[in-house]
Amino acid sequence: MAPRNIHCCRLNLYPGVPHMYWVEVQMTCWILVVVAILAVRGLHGLDNGLGLTPPMGWLTWERFRCNMDCDRDPDNCISEHLIKAMADIMAANGYRDAGYEYVIIDDCWLGPERDTNGRLVPDPNRFPSGIKNLSAYVHSKNLKFGIYQDFGTKTCGGFPGSEFYMQTDAETFADWGVDYLKFDGCNSNLYDFPSGYEAMGFFLNKTGRSIFYSCEWPFYKIVSGLQVDFAKVRKTCNLWRNYYDVQDSWSSVLDIVNFWGSNSKIFTKYAGPGGWNDPDMIILGNFGLSYEEERVQMAMWAILAAPLIMSNDLRHIRSSSKALLLNRNLIAINQDKLGIQGILLQKQNGIQIWSRDLSFNRTAVAFLNENSDGMPRFLSFSLVDLKLTSSTYNFTEAFDMKTNILVTRQRPLKIKVNPHGINLYIAKEMHL
Repeated sequence: MAPRNIHCCRLNLYPGVPHMYWVEVQMTCWILVVVAILAVRGLHGLDNGLGLTPPMGWLTWERFRCNMDCDRDPDNCISEHLIKAMADIMAANGYRDAGYEYVIIDDCWLGPERDTNGRLVPDPNRFPSGIKNLSAYVHSKNLKFGIYQDFGTKTCGGFPGSEFYMQTDAETFADWGVDYLKFDGCNSNLYDFPSGYEAMGFFLNKTGRSIFYSCEWPFYKIVSGLQVDFAKVRKTCNLWRNYYDVQDSWSSVLDIVNFWGSNSKIFTKYAGPGGWNDPDMIILGNFGLSYEEERVQMAMWAILAAPLIMSNDLRHIRSSSKALLLNRNLIAINQDKLGIQGILLQKQNGIQIWSRDLSFNRTAVAFLNENSDGMPRFLSFSLVDLKLTSSTYNFTEAFDMKTNILVTRQRPLKIKVNPHGINLYIAKEMHL
C-alpha cells in the first residue's frame, strides 16, 4: 500500500538535534517526525510512569455513542452536562473510592473545524464552558479527565483528526488538563501507525504533563491481516486495543473472550505494569447482558488484567450491576500488583478454564460455561488439570470470599457452573 498523503514537509527539530537531520523531502510526514524523535539525545520508549495497574474509569462510547441531538435528548447527548453528571455520581456513589478514576469523552465532542491557530475546538453548543473548564470540574471531584482523538485526517465520526497536528494537539490537551488520551486510527494509513503513534507519544511526553496513552494501533492491523510488533506497541502506549468494539450483547463479550483465548500466549507476553492489552469497555448495567453474563464479563476482565473502563448510564443502573462493579474482591484481582495477565488453560465442551498468577503465591482460577442449554454443568477437576503443582490448596470463591473448598491430589474440585455463567476462585497453597 502506497502512502496516502504525500507532502513536501519542513520539520523544525528541537535543540540537540544535529543540523544534518533537517530535511525537506517528499515523503510521508510521520517518517520525518520519527527521524526527529530518534535523533533527540536520550529519548527512549514510553516513560510516563503511568498504568502500573490497569486503568479504571468511565467512557461515553458504548452507551452513548455519537449522540449529538441535545434538542431531543438533552440528558443523553455527548455534552458537558453528561460528563458532569457522571463525574458527580462517580464521586458520590462509591465508584471513585473503588478505584474508578478516569472520566473520558470519546468521539463526537469536537466542532467541525479547527480554529485559525490550528487548535481543536469543542462543539460550542454542547460544551459551552470549553474543555479546560470541564476538565477542571472533573478534577474538582478528585477524578481525572480523558479525551478522544484520532491519528488520521478525521476521527471515526468525521471530525478533525490529528494528522499533521500532533504536536499542537498534544500541547492543547496538556493546556486543558487532560490526563488520558484515547488515540483512534480511522482515516489513516496503516503503514504509518508505528511512526505516527510513536510520534504522538513523544509529543505527549514532551508537554511535561502525565497523560495516560491509549492506542488503537494493533486492532486496525490485526483485522487487516497485518503483523503487529507488540514489543514496539508496549514501548509506545500504556494501553492498546487488539479486537473489535464490544457491543451490548453476550455474543460480543464471548467473542472477545474467545479471541483472547486464541491469542493469550502472545498477548500475555507483553502485558504488565505500564502497558496493558485492552478487550474494550465494561458494559454492566446496560440492556444486553443477564446477571450471569455480567458476572462473566467482570470476572474475565479481572482474569485478563484488563482496563475496567465502564460505559453505562450510572444514573440508571441496576443495584446488582453496581454491586458487581464495586466488588472489592474482583477489583483486587484485576489490580493485582504483579500485573500478570491470565491465560486459557483448556477449553472443552463449552467449558473454559482460565488461570492468573497473583501476588502472595495465589492463583485466580475461572470456570466459564459458554453453553446455552439452560442447565448448570456439574464439573470435577484435579490439581493437575488446573496446572497447580503443590499437594493441597484452599479454593476461596472470589465474588464473596466466604465459600472455601479444600482440594488435594486425592480430592478434586467439584463445582456447578450456570449456563452463560462463571465460577471464580482464588487458590492458595496449604501446608497441613
